[in-house]
Amino acid sequence: MLDLGPFSEEKFDPKKWINSACQTRHPEESLDNHLVDLEMKLQMISEEISASLEEQSSGALLRVPRATRDVVRLRDDSVSLRTSVSAILQKLKKAEGSAAESIAALAKVDTVKQRMEAAYETLQDAAGLTQLSSTVEDVFASGDLPRAAETLANMRHCLSAVGEVAEFANVRKQLQVLEDRLDSMVQPRLTDALSSRKVDVAQDLRGILIRIGRFKSLESHYTKVHLKPIKKLWEDFDSRQRANKFPSERNEVERLSGNNDSPAIPFSSWLPSFYDELLLYLEQEWKWCVVAFPEDYKALVPKLLIETMTALGASFVSRINLATGEVVPETKSLGKGILDILSGNVAKGIKIQTKHLEALIELHNMTGIFARNIQHLFSESDLRVLMDTLKAVYLPYESFKQRYGQMERAILSSEIAGVDLRGAVTRGVGAQGIELSETVRRMEESIPQVIVLLEAAVERCISLTGGSEADELILAVDDIMLQYISSLQETLKSLRLICGVDNIGDSKKEIGMEKKEISQNVRKADLVSNEEEWSIVQGALQILTVADCLTSRSSVFEASLRATLARLSTSLSVSVFGSSLDQNQSHAANDKHSVEPSIGGRASLDVAAIRLVDVPEKARKLFNLLDQSKDPRFHALQHSSQRVAAFADTVNELVYDVLISKVRQRLSEVARLPIWSSIEEPSAFPLPTFSAYPQSYVTSIGEYLLTLPQQLEPLAEGISNSDTINEEAQFFATEWMFKVAEGATALYMEQLRGIQYITDRGAQQLSVDIEYLTNVLHALSVDIPAALATFYTCLSTPRDQLKDLLKSDAGNQLDMPTATLVCKIRRISLDS
Repeated sequence: MLDLGPFSEEKFDPKKWINSACQTRHPEESLDNHLVDLEMKLQMISEEISASLEEQSSGALLRVPRATRDVVRLRDDSVSLRTSVSAILQKLKKAEGSAAESIAALAKVDTVKQRMEAAYETLQDAAGLTQLSSTVEDVFASGDLPRAAETLANMRHCLSAVGEVAEFANVRKQLQVLEDRLDSMVQPRLTDALSSRKVDVAQDLRGILIRIGRFKSLESHYTKVHLKPIKKLWEDFDSRQRANKFPSERNEVERLSGNNDSPAIPFSSWLPSFYDELLLYLEQEWKWCVVAFPEDYKALVPKLLIETMTALGASFVSRINLATGEVVPETKSLGKGILDILSGNVAKGIKIQTKHLEALIELHNMTGIFARNIQHLFSESDLRVLMDTLKAVYLPYESFKQRYGQMERAILSSEIAGVDLRGAVTRGVGAQGIELSETVRRMEESIPQVIVLLEAAVERCISLTGGSEADELILAVDDIMLQYISSLQETLKSLRLICGVDNIGDSKKEIGMEKKEISQNVRKADLVSNEEEWSIVQGALQILTVADCLTSRSSVFEASLRATLARLSTSLSVSVFGSSLDQNQSHAANDKHSVEPSIGGRASLDVAAIRLVDVPEKARKLFNLLDQSKDPRFHALQHSSQRVAAFADTVNELVYDVLISKVRQRLSEVARLPIWSSIEEPSAFPLPTFSAYPQSYVTSIGEYLLTLPQQLEPLAEGISNSDTINEEAQFFATEWMFKVAEGATALYMEQLRGIQYITDRGAQQLSVDIEYLTNVLHALSVDIPAALATFYTCLSTPRDQLKDLLKSDAGNQLDMPTATLVCKIRRISLDS
């Protein structure tokens, strides 16, 4: 048998098939015999296939006529069926037309029937209303309250059926009076049932009130009954306080209350026990109402707590106010609190302190624990009911939160005023450096103190308001930072006087100074020892660390504040707008806040969410701020950031004035030195016509500049010990060295330009001075200005060769305006 399957494949390869067949032969069989057998088998199979194909084709040809006849018969049947269906459709269309008319007629008949039935029922209701109205007094007289409720319910039903008919106007008034009458009859029985916890009676009475549509009356009675014991719990605190204040009345109070131990305790210590007792009372009511009022307990018990907090609201606020005042002796003695201080209802000089606000936050945290327990207890209530309940729990703190910004601003202002930032006081010669160093130390130490105060303010805002007053916090912190930086600026002004640079920087004053005044300043500076000068320089350099510390600390604090705002943006968006919003709504809520706030879920019921839900305008304002904080360019402390930069600029200006002051003093009279116009004295010996050494004014400046890197080095080392920042600090010190050296060069050239006339002898001396300064600048790796190099070249060149030098240079090496000025000073005419 041969496998014919490979022959039907698309990629059939005859050679491959033959080779495969040859491999299956027996080893002892010759290849020729095997191929002959294989060929014979294939031939026999092909003959069988051909015969089978011929046979099947003949059978198919015989079946074709029969199939043709079947197709013709089916076609005739389909034509006949189509004709029958068309006839049926025509009959249906005729029937539909007549049926529609019949149905329309039946609909009119049905409408008339319904109206007749309604009229009949209305007449019956009217008759029944008349009968009920005449017999209702008898029902009330029987004292059967359920029957009376049923009668009143039927009367109301009948009135609603007859509509606004003038004949029954009196019946409507009568019904209202009767319902009030039945309500008043139920009230004492309901009060007794609630007080005695009679479940069956309470359920029956509830059914009566529900039957006449007086569920509000049930809520009112329930609240009224249970509000009394809760108020008694609340008034226990006042009883203890009075008993402690008036010992003569204490025994009577103890006798009436049955309590022999009622010492006066602070409100903050008493409040948790009140919350515990109130929570226990509500838990008991919840369990009882589940049995007595299974349909209403989810709203009834929360309503009791809402009415309780509303009734205790004013007293609660007053107690919180007094409790916050008791933590500070001044306000405790006056019996005043935070609200009294903010309203100015205290003696002048008494300010709100951190302890006041911390006491308020402590009380708020106690209420927060109670609120979480209430949320757990009322977890089965509707979300809106639960939200209203928690809002009522936090209601006593709302007046405090609304004035949070004012409180925080007052606290921070008082704390900043207490930071030791005394201005520098002028001391005698030799003590200025000590005073400067001490003042700078106080400035530097004050910065982390202030940042800690601001960070504490942020924590207080989160603790008290949950971040809902973040906008007010930022305004307060920004204002306080401005106040602090202004104090630093004032301290800098006093440092200018200590450093002896109080008049430097006002170019008009300096230019207008008389020669006598300049000389007095120079002599005054000469009284200061070299050690004192360097102590002042070192102290001034320490001011740079103040600016650097303020910049870095304020930047870190602002970054932390932005991170806090980002967290608030996420948490409050989920809490207020909800995580169930679709993508478009969520985008609108987070970006434009065009949607009204709504609670996102039970887990989101925190203090901030509860406040913001009912104040959409405040929510939009807050979320606009939180959205802006996501922008990297956003400055949480917009005004303070600008003032910090301005303070750093002022510090740099002061430090530069101090570092350059010695140079300024030494150069103050260089342009007027008599040596420039001195004439060579006749001598019998060939003596030098000028000094081979630079003058003292320029050598003192050179020594100062060469010593300056040693003074800057401690500053660089004090910035940081890390390698990377150490390189930055080294660069910072080098930058200041270059700045002072370049400033000294500029002042020197300014003096050189002020020389009116110089002789050859003066020119040779001045060239020596300039050469010395140039060597100093080279040693400091400072580039020599072209103007200074021109001064040196033109002054060191003999008078008779200077004109030729200018012509040969043609502006390639020399600064021509400076060269022209030197020619003018040396009285060399360039016209000829």
